This record gives sequence, C-alpha cells and structure tokens, in this order.
Amino acid sequence: MTEPLRTRLLHAITPHVIFDGWGPESFAMAASDCDVTLADAQATCPRGALDLAVDFHKAGDAQMLAAVDEMPLSDMRIRDRVAALVMARLEAAEDKELVRRGSSLFALPGNASEGAALIWGTADAIWTALGDTSEDGNWYSKRAVLSGVYGSTVLYWLGDDSPDHQATLEFLDRRIENVMQFEKAKAQAQKLPFVGGLISSVMSNIKAPGTTTRDDLPGTINRT
Repeated sequence: MTEPLRTRLLHAITPHVIFDGWGPESFAMAASDCDVTLADAQATCPRGALDLAVDFHKAGDAQMLAAVDEMPLSDMRIRDRVAALVMARLEAAEDKELVRRGSSLFALPGNASEGAALIWGTADAIWTALGDTSEDGNWYSKRAVLSGVYGSTVLYWLGDDSPDHQATLEFLDRRIENVMQFEKAKAQAQKLPFVGGLISSVMSNIKAPGTTTRDDLPGTINRT
C-alpha cells in the first residue's frame, strides 16, 4: 500500500532537518525527494515543516505507547512506571538533533502554544496508558506537573552523553522525587481548615494550553 503523501514527506524531511532545521528549505527538499510539487506538498501540509514537526512528535508518542505492552509495569511503583514511559518516549526519537531542532522551532513565540500543547499531549498519553482515573483538579494537576517534568528532562537528555542515558534517568528520578515531596506537602496542607477547598478550587481551574475543557485537550488519547 502506498503511504500517504504527508507520511512520505515526514520520512523525507528528517535527513534535511538535521542540517537545516524544521524550515521552508527542508520542506522544499522533502517535496523534491518525494517527486511532488511544492504546491502539492503545501496542500497536504498548509503550515509546511511545522505540520511535519507536529507529526514527528505525535509519532514519538505513538511509538512510546506501542512499547507499553512489553514493559513489566505491574511490578513497578507508580513513580517507576512514569519514569519508564518518559524514558521510552525519549528513546522513540530517531535522532537528538531532530528533537533539538524541534525544540528551537516550538520555542518561537508563534509556535510556543503548539509546543506546550504537544508536551501536554505526551503527559496525557503517559497517564492514560498508566490507567489514570483521576477527575477534576487531580486530572489537570497530574498532567501539568508531568509536562514540567518531561520538558525539563528532554532538555537534560539533549546534552547527556552518558552510557544508556543513565544520567538522564537519574535526573528524572530526582525530578519525580521533588514532585513526590510536593504532593506530600499538599496532602498535609489540605488537612488544614479552608486550605483544602482553596487548593481544589485553584486546580479545578487549571486548563491545558489553548483549551477550555478536558475533552477538548490536544493530544488526548481515547477520549471519545
């Protein structure tokens, strides 16, 4: 079966991104490699390389989820399950330079909300794969916290040349430990008069970047 043009363009652009980034030049060369006109390529990807960068990120999420069945998650603590999926997501990247170039692209002011939504989608995919059934504020807070942990871990991983990225795993463990300590402190605070209701009210109003409701979140997995 012939692959869709957008998929072919994604495969074709990655060698060029390593040298020229997720930009117009790489997109034009990908179109040429696929033997299609630039106009046809733009009809498939109206935003050019940005659309393919989004596809690249989502493909990494899908690859991570495909690896879940091979993981002995039932034998792990929840923090170790989260760490295992975060590391699996990092391993899904074809090349660090593709991710580094993507980070630069999504750091641009016009693309920042899209990048934040993609990271939120990755966090949602991880929690959903782990069977998270939380509601209201807890649903948002888990994804907000993991988005921060994942984002900082990606930046550390980009500069990590340790064997099997052991240094990244240790960094991730420290970040998760920080979160665990915060959750303990929050649980203790919620026992105090009025504080528990205040925290719940604040967390229930946290929204994913560029969204208004839980069901509208970008990158949401199996929400329908």
